[in-house]
Amino acid sequence: MTEPTRTSGPDPLLDEALDWVVRLKAGEPTRADVDALRDWRAQSPGHEEAFRKAARLLRTASAAAKELADEKAAASIARLSSRPSRPLTRRIVLGGAIAAAAGYVMIHPPLEMWPSIEELSADYRTGKGEQRKVMLAPDISVELNTQTSLALRPAPNETRVELISGEASVAARRSSPTPLVMLARDGRISALQADFNARCIDGVVSVTCLDGIVTVEQDGRSVQLRKAEQVTYSRAGLQATLPVDAKQVAAWQTGLLIFRDRPLASVVDEVNRYRAGKIIITNAELKRRLVNGTFQVDKLDNFVAQVEQLFGARITSLPGGVVLMS
Repeated sequence: MTEPTRTSGPDPLLDEALDWVVRLKAGEPTRADVDALRDWRAQSPGHEEAFRKAARLLRTASAAAKELADEKAAASIARLSSRPSRPLTRRIVLGGAIAAAAGYVMIHPPLEMWPSIEELSADYRTGKGEQRKVMLAPDISVELNTQTSLALRPAPNETRVELISGEASVAARRSSPTPLVMLARDGRISALQADFNARCIDGVVSVTCLDGIVTVEQDGRSVQLRKAEQVTYSRAGLQATLPVDAKQVAAWQTGLLIFRDRPLASVVDEVNRYRAGKIIITNAELKRRLVNGTFQVDKLDNFVAQVEQLFGARITSLPGGVVLMS
């Protein structure tokens, strides 16, 4: 996709409303401040809506820090907001709100905000935006996608690994009857002569056969996948096998993300796995907009501008790589 230019114009009422938020957050408001704000909000329904939107923006900005998956981003926010002798601006106040939230989650990290102890203790691990190829044996190679953790699980009569989280593409060309076995959540994936893609994110595992035959087992049930077939399993059980575009599934190996009729919310979730910081959509209708496009993994900094141009989204950039789309 070609790189678009940023086209959305300023919103004067929202800017004024954000100024009011700054005044209220900068110190203890006086009675005169409260009366003046009341008069400002009463000028029109648009003024009232702008103020409510500004208040929501501040709350969302605070929540954004709690969802950041990168500790460095949170630390950079804290450093930015703690610089002395700078006049208060809307951006600094919002940044300060994020920093306060970041400080809290540093002490009380929520589930999956950053890698778990299990992930950090994996034998092989990639960070955000990183990819890595590993040779488990002369006839077994595994390519790890972004934010992926893989552990060796030695076992007799098989080569066994565990996909703790993330996504991996496996090429097995076993010359012996000893299969490659990949554990993922409560399931088991095995292959002798096959290429497959396995993805384990948010408790859901999906396995796509890229070539050969792959066996997937979970909770006493099993299926055999052939080329361009995919199966998904979770706590809900093993789902039905579906045909898929195998090239689209494996496109990340060539540095591409391909989306076909995917809701923007789902696309943003995927982009957040690669891009530093966090993109958050605050508009329910915008989340449902469908995306058809191909994006280069090494040029995802252009993604926000592309969404802005394609859907007319309003973009608010905050410290630490946090971006709000509305």
